[in-house]
Amino acid sequence: MRAIAKWEEVPIFDSEEAEAEFWAENKPDLRLMETAVSGNPEGSESVAISLRIDPRMLARIKRLARSRYLNYQSMIKQWLSERLERELH
Repeated sequence: MRAIAKWEEVPIFDSEEAEAEFWAENKPDLRLMETAVSGNPEGSESVAISLRIDPRMLARIKRLARSRYLNYQSMIKQWLSERLERELH
């Protein structure tokens, strides 16, 4: 399987079938996916926090993140950001 390093490498698809064929043979590079979700609209600084999570829940989150080619911490930050936006509106 080939790793895609730049979004420019992803073609514009004519159909869902063409897109499915492309993604069956290619996957986004992990660094590419991390940059796609790590954008911080409220500023570039971040603060480290400690959060206790049930080990089974964390294992499920990590599995889900791997299936999406994401870092699990980036995925959690994305979820928190999306939920915060919903709550504020």
